[in-house]
Amino acid sequence: MLYCFGMTAFLLFDDRLDDLSPLSDLRPSWEVRTGALTSRARMEIQLGRRFDGCCVMRDLHAMLEGDASLRTEAPPGIYINGRCVMLPPGVQTLAEGHLLIDPATGMILAAHLDKQAAAALLRGDTPSGRASVADGSRVMSRPWHVRTHRDACLGFDLDWFSAQLPVANRPAGVVAFGLSPFHAAESAQIYPGSMFDLEHGPIVLDEFAVVRPGAQLIGPCYVGPHSTVLERATIRPGTAIGPWCKVNGETGGTIFQGYSNKAHDGYVGDSWLGEWVNLGAGTTTSNLLNTYGEIIAKRKPDANNERTGQQFLGSIIGDHTKTAICTRLMTGTVIHAGSMIATTAPASGCIPAFAWCTDAGTRSYRLDKFLEVMTAAMGRRKVSPSTAYVARITRLHELEMARARAANVTKTEERA
Repeated sequence: MLYCFGMTAFLLFDDRLDDLSPLSDLRPSWEVRTGALTSRARMEIQLGRRFDGCCVMRDLHAMLEGDASLRTEAPPGIYINGRCVMLPPGVQTLAEGHLLIDPATGMILAAHLDKQAAAALLRGDTPSGRASVADGSRVMSRPWHVRTHRDACLGFDLDWFSAQLPVANRPAGVVAFGLSPFHAAESAQIYPGSMFDLEHGPIVLDEFAVVRPGAQLIGPCYVGPHSTVLERATIRPGTAIGPWCKVNGETGGTIFQGYSNKAHDGYVGDSWLGEWVNLGAGTTTSNLLNTYGEIIAKRKPDANNERTGQQFLGSIIGDHTKTAICTRLMTGTVIHAGSMIATTAPASGCIPAFAWCTDAGTRSYRLDKFLEVMTAAMGRRKVSPSTAYVARITRLHELEMARARAANVTKTEERA
């Protein structure tokens, strides 16, 4: 425990992870990469200290088992919603008994609570207190909100990295132009023949990032630790590549959570990719309607279509998703974790978790086969899934199979 008597504790809380699925299927909402950084890392920079703990409702604790920072008891302190991508002004000095409400969603952004009120919060009740509306919306309540907040988050992150990392060393044969900052860790490797466009924003290369010959990076963008931008790739503005990724082709305005591959040609724009995603050669997303109108999307297979507020929105792609060669993903497609897309027709709408989609139809991915493939894929990066991680996957599979059975029963009753 990091806090002591006389010192206010700062704690993250998570309430309904399901609303952000597939972003938060296998991680708490505060660990979603919402720019170059996760929301938690960004808020800790703003606080100037680490959070003293992370609290979840008891029915979610088992889903996130294995995170040593999780707590189900509720100490007094300032509670910050894990869906918050950036801290609102004044949160550090929030008086006891006061709540900050997000203007767009009506959700609690932050609250300074005593032990009794904190316990009520984790039971799912709204604690009483003096409420005020925060200056601007900072909470994600739908998966496509990662696109809504992308530019503000990435801008903050790049400014912070620029203050931490040295100015990039530019070897002979590297072309760089524009007046925005260009920073790279000393361990980053930049090959001759690569090009950096700094006219519209900064570029940051983190520890052991690699930019291969012929690659073009257009700021603002970020390449994370141990990630590789491959030969002839074009990385367009608004892109943040998390750790241990390989990226090729054309990518713009897209966030990679980490450990994912887009190693071939194809366009991915205004999208979010979870971990352990593999996009087959030629996989392409649409990110703009031919009417130039607002994009409509569906967050869950059984949910209603919703307005996203976005003119540009590609695909939200959950963890462990794979696509076959030349896969086409239509505007606003939401793909839940563990799916395989191998259809010649474009994929669209909302694709359930563990869906195996081919021209013959859609069936469920068997858990034993999925775990076998997952272990092999993670092993290629010398990562072994922990017992807790396998338990999360298993629980997610159980929930999806239960949802599918219930949906089939409903359809049968409707036909009758």
